[in-house]
Amino acid sequence: MFRPRFVSAAVFIALCVLVAAALNKRNEEMIVGGARAIDGDSLVVQGREMRLKGLDAPEARQLCSLAGQSVPCGRQAMQALQRWLARGPVSCIGHETDRYGRLLVTCRVNGADIGADLVRNGVAVAFGSYAAEEREARAAYRGLWGGEFERPEDYRRRTRDEKQVDRASQLPEKSRP
Repeated sequence: MFRPRFVSAAVFIALCVLVAAALNKRNEEMIVGGARAIDGDSLVVQGREMRLKGLDAPEARQLCSLAGQSVPCGRQAMQALQRWLARGPVSCIGHETDRYGRLLVTCRVNGADIGADLVRNGVAVAFGSYAAEEREARAAYRGLWGGEFERPEDYRRRTRDEKQVDRASQLPEKSRP
């Protein structure tokens, strides 16, 4: 049988954990207003830069292939987001920030989830959320899924690595690793 001191200590510890968790959780922020697109998954609302949570859009300069033709899929992603933002005031909610200090948000215009639509139409890929919407886009060969593309995360990694190799090749012979 449990001793009264043990039960009291266990209850006290449990309460401390609950209080710490409650204090650690940031309140969700809601920001409403006109917005402009920075790229296919980033926007500014009321002067605050934000990133759409749960998806990843091609980078602004990223090219994809459709029927053997090069397509500016990064620019197309930004234009798709711009079309959404032009429909009216945007309502964004979130509580986390990314490594660049941008608020990670889910945004809606007239009640419709912008991120879900971007992924469903193949303009962006699922990145933590929207898996069902990506499956739907892939099955219907919509947007990116109608051609060939490099996942945005892989594109960023590759271009970053290429820049590092390029910088290293410009170093004098004795300075190279």
